[in-house]
Amino acid sequence: MSRLLLVRHGQASFLEADYDRLSSRGEEQSRVLGAYWTTRNQVFHRIATGPRERQRRTAAIVARAYADAGQPFPEIVVMPEFDEYQAEEVVKAVLATLVAEDRGVADLHHAFQAARETAEQHRTFQKMLEALMERWACGEVAAPEVETWPEFCERVNRGLTHFLSRAAKSEQAAIFTSGGPIAVAAQRALHLSARDTLRMSWMSRNCSWTEFLSSGERFTLSAFNAFPHLDDASLLTYR
Repeated sequence: MSRLLLVRHGQASFLEADYDRLSSRGEEQSRVLGAYWTTRNQVFHRIATGPRERQRRTAAIVARAYADAGQPFPEIVVMPEFDEYQAEEVVKAVLATLVAEDRGVADLHHAFQAARETAEQHRTFQKMLEALMERWACGEVAAPEVETWPEFCERVNRGLTHFLSRAAKSEQAAIFTSGGPIAVAAQRALHLSARDTLRMSWMSRNCSWTEFLSSGERFTLSAFNAFPHLDDASLLTYR
């Protein structure tokens, strides 16, 4: 039986010009994760990451913690299959239409625009995002030239199949990615609907991990959204 951890990246730079860059808190979350694993002598045989800066940077900080502790860490392999779904592009493509046609979305958009405090901006944006993305994932709205939800799920599953096919017996591996691919992996194990899978993608905390066990065709969810290393409340974030 092989063990695979899917790790969500540290906190990114929400509402800044470059969202894909880790925030200072995201950097600290990543350092804490690396320290937690090294003090427990957690061994990995393979490491992969999605292509985004926030995913690769999280993996790099953990790798640095291993180097500083004098412990081996595998070469990090970038796999584009573990990129996140294109939420920003979907919002740009469908927001104006839904604001004009859907009173509920219009109210959510107004609440986000009226928010002034950071916490309120996060809360109102998340509600608006969820409304938009559920309609997109269920095929109720389309975003031309943007990967569809089924295409996204197929991509992630293709990456998982490729990665798992190369697993050695009793292997310990990790993939640094985002909430969407983690949820698709859970869908693979639990046979969730599209709506439930999307909702699950919003539940992973930054720098948490979800554990799967695999052997042959068997792929089982063992733990979801684990964050024992984040024992400082200031490091507990979703966005």
